Amino acid sequence: MKITLNLDDHLLADAKALAAQQRTSLTRLIEEGLQLRLRAKASAVKRTSARLPVLRGPGGLVKGVDPLSNKPLLAALGDDA
Repeated sequence: MKITLNLDDHLLADAKALAAQQRTSLTRLIEEGLQLRLRAKASAVKRTSARLPVLRGPGGLVKGVDPLSNKPLLAALGDDA
């Protein structure tokens, strides 16, 4: 399929130079780039669909410990830190 693209002049020059260096066509270089981006997007979607485990048991924050400050959290950990 033929298509018209508007590319930045410097990007096009770099792409042509890379295609010549790799002894391939500009079309093939662009196709490979698109395939890489599409595969990366597909794998990113798969990674984000993972379910995270949720603790349903007792627990939580210790009374009197401010979770927004590191000093009280470290003090509550004591020797376990």
